[in-house]
Amino acid sequence: MPPESAVTAPAPQSAVGPLERGLAVLRALGATPSGRARASDLARETGLARSTVDRIVSTLERLDHLRGDPREPSVAPPLMALGNAYLSAGGLPALLGRPARALADELDESVSLAVPDRTGVRFVNQTVRRRTMTVSFRVGDLLPAERCAPGALFAADWTEADREAWLARRQQDPLESGFPALPPRSRGRAPSQEEFAAATAAARERGWAVDDQLIEPGLLALAVPVRGPDGRTVCALSVVSHSSRHDLDSLRALALDRMRATAAAMEAALAAAPAPAERPLPASDLTLGPKDELGPEFLQSLARGLAVLTALGARVGGLTLAETAEATGLSRATARRSLLTLVQLGYAATEGRCFRLLPRVLELGHAQLSVLTLPELAQPHLAELVSQVHESASMAVLDGDDVRYVARVATVRIMSVNITVGTRFPAYATSMGRVLLAALPPEQRAVRLDRAGRLHGFGRNAPTRRTVSSPQQLDALLDGVASEGFALVDQELEEGLRSLAVPVRDRRGRVVAAVNVSTHAGSGSVEATREALLPALRAAADRIEADLAVIGGGDASGGDANGGDANGFGDGQAD
Repeated sequence: MPPESAVTAPAPQSAVGPLERGLAVLRALGATPSGRARASDLARETGLARSTVDRIVSTLERLDHLRGDPREPSVAPPLMALGNAYLSAGGLPALLGRPARALADELDESVSLAVPDRTGVRFVNQTVRRRTMTVSFRVGDLLPAERCAPGALFAADWTEADREAWLARRQQDPLESGFPALPPRSRGRAPSQEEFAAATAAARERGWAVDDQLIEPGLLALAVPVRGPDGRTVCALSVVSHSSRHDLDSLRALALDRMRATAAAMEAALAAAPAPAERPLPASDLTLGPKDELGPEFLQSLARGLAVLTALGARVGGLTLAETAEATGLSRATARRSLLTLVQLGYAATEGRCFRLLPRVLELGHAQLSVLTLPELAQPHLAELVSQVHESASMAVLDGDDVRYVARVATVRIMSVNITVGTRFPAYATSMGRVLLAALPPEQRAVRLDRAGRLHGFGRNAPTRRTVSSPQQLDALLDGVASEGFALVDQELEEGLRSLAVPVRDRRGRVVAAVNVSTHAGSGSVEATREALLPALRAAADRIEADLAVIGGGDASGGDANGGDANGFGDGQAD
């Protein structure tokens, strides 16, 4: 990829002010540990007037990029569409994610892919080994080049202008405050200019680089370059371990040859990648409705600029001006101003006639959102559901022959159901369990029903006298659940308890969890319960699925940018 110094910036008068200011607010939120900040703090961090911040927050909330109290907004999963646009257009997670996961499995160590981002290194893929001491870097996190193994590999190709930019950054930010993912300086050591120059020269000569506890004590890393068809280094493949498991010599002995083989396979995948599609489908300007609805409180230029940014992810290699205008439904002049602003701010670059996204896009809240677990993602939607129906709501996954509760929001009642996260119940006797069992292939379903019958003693140890305890009858019930898309269980788990559940699917259509609403059987008939609760329950599941789709949307191969189930999503069918 061309060095950042080669990107031509437009004249300042070309900038779209609302887009520039909106990105500043998103950047400030992305620099917080939680992705949440008070509007007053955002005004102070960005130097913007509080009224301007309020209009930006209002616009971003209307776009569903921010949620929560407008006085203390937080980044929301749909914001990941911006970072996903970069990841999709770059193509690296889709092409290289699977071999990186295979290497992590082979070595039983954490593996990452990183790209150069100005004078730093930004992660675009993580496959983390689950241990007590584990790597906590996220997709989108930025590290100084001198503090990690990939940085020396990238610096080996720096121009003199790149080195001057690096020295200027070190001088302007000696405390490394521009790298929020970095531990405090007291826990690591920044190399001197001479030390980094020596590490860069060694990386250039050997073709690999190491990080010997430069980030924090105990953390070791080994990195090799992955080159594109033109011979340029497009990313670095790293294996990360801890000094309790390896020293640098043993890590190199274990991993270097296998890393080189994996890098060669990745380079072959990059060379064999299909040509980009001809052009994106035409679209309409989606900002017109919100502008009519909110009037001056809606910053249409900000919304249009973000639409342009997202559109650049439609094709590997980027889009021309005409294609961008067509993809967003904007005039060429409007699209051009947004594109030039993105280039000026370092979020896009020009390459021939095309505009393509740069990894800096990932600083817009992607790191915080990329590590959301499914329960964390579902919790606010369950809370909204409870506020609508005034009944308790939960989420569960299959865990062996049981359902295990992973999220729950209880309603306030004098008499309530005492269920907490982590509670387990036999799947066959619960509404969420039946939704999850109904989604299994027939042979897996039969095995589980047979095992449940032997473990729970159908007909002998049933939870209540109403519990369906015939495997044949249960199988028929599950067929009905699969076709109708919901399960209603009336007093089969406990007398007086009625529950209604629907599935939650990932973006590939797999059922990964179930959500339910539980109520007292005396509150009305079964039919009345279904009519009163099912529409709101399905709407909540739809909202969870929409967030889940964008959380995992940066990898066109069907995995997620964090690798496998690194986000804690699971598959809803854990044994």
